[in-house]
Amino acid sequence: MVRAARRGRVEPEARPELIERIRGASTPLRGSRDLDPLLERIGDARFVLLGEASHGTAEYYEWRAEISRRLIAEKGFRFIAVEGDWPSCDRLDEYIKGRGEGDAREALQAFDRWPTWMWANEEVAELADWLKAHNRGRHEPVGFHGLDIYSLWDSLYAVIGYLRRVDPGAIDAARRAFRCFEPYGEDAQEYARATAGLVPESCEEEAVDMLAGIRRRAPAYREDDRWGAFRAEQNALVVRDAEAYYRAMVRGGPGSWNVRDRHMQETLERLARFYGPDSRGVVWEHNTHIGDARYTDMAADGMLNIGQLARERWGEGDAVLVGFATHRGGVIAGRAWDAPAERMDVPEGREGSWDDLLHRAGEEDKLLTFDADDGPLAEARGQRAIGVVYHPEYEHLGNYVPTALSRRYDALLYIDETRALHPLPVAVEPHEEVPETYPSGR
Repeated sequence: MVRAARRGRVEPEARPELIERIRGASTPLRGSRDLDPLLERIGDARFVLLGEASHGTAEYYEWRAEISRRLIAEKGFRFIAVEGDWPSCDRLDEYIKGRGEGDAREALQAFDRWPTWMWANEEVAELADWLKAHNRGRHEPVGFHGLDIYSLWDSLYAVIGYLRRVDPGAIDAARRAFRCFEPYGEDAQEYARATAGLVPESCEEEAVDMLAGIRRRAPAYREDDRWGAFRAEQNALVVRDAEAYYRAMVRGGPGSWNVRDRHMQETLERLARFYGPDSRGVVWEHNTHIGDARYTDMAADGMLNIGQLARERWGEGDAVLVGFATHRGGVIAGRAWDAPAERMDVPEGREGSWDDLLHRAGEEDKLLTFDADDGPLAEARGQRAIGVVYHPEYEHLGNYVPTALSRRYDALLYIDETRALHPLPVAVEPHEEVPETYPSGR
């Protein structure tokens, strides 16, 4: 999800020496071998967090896929974790590990919650087919998992289904949670409003109790099915944190954003423990999540993100943050929450922004690797951030996050002109979700 940028900001003057510094930090980006400087920068890092400046740009997905393929094939990375719901990604994980039926495009039908195009697209389908082929015959297959928090009801149903199969005597806590949430009819907005009413209602206790019960019994569950036990606990964790997220959101401020990113970081840590102490993982999220929040205006607003948390948890040597940017092109987005997906034109980068300066430094696509102490590239300038809700005609009023580029990221891929993503047709189920009120977008 993309935070709202400050309005009315005037960018600093585009000094010629700054443009020269961009050129000095850049190498051409034309094909896979041009990623060699990035893989050298990654070195033995345990986690590589790959961003995007929108959720609807083909090149961001294509380059992230190519980076991921190389990390898996050449450096033994074990999983990809994305800004997507756990149950939907679980369906794709089953496919790439050879456990599911059908093909990749059928597996991607699980992404039936708006915005479906974020993961149900041709670019992800091609990566999924590569992953399935890569996993064939391997004792330790690569996984694909969701880090996000929005699947409260789907995750609750998954916990109940799991306990019904493996431990019917322990299902009471899950049923109490279900009965508490049931009056809201899977309507997150209705539940969020109830938590802020004159007589506030909450299912916090029930969600916490359900997770605690799963965790108490987890050692016994793992004896029979380690992965099944992990999935059940993760779904219970989603229910607990989603409930906290909706309560925080109606109060406004940065609380819900921070609940969400802390949940994503905790999920990443759980995956790392599950895959083993030497496992390595790739993360796909928006720049606003993977670019260290301390080097944007987010920190002044009391916000953190997974990029910051990963650096704090594992150190900058083990958490490499890679951003993306463009000057102009096409994107898939909606004009309102739940609106149909549209192909929209992305206007040229705002004058004086990083997107503009990267273009002025040369119209070719380029890879930049940074030294965090690089003064010129660490000054604050806007970097464009497009969410799933987008109005290009009003972009001059917002969509730019003040950014110390060489400190927010360790590297950046710049695509001068982009194409829109290629969504798959998906049979959308009726879901009621609450869009972020602070920050806005997704």
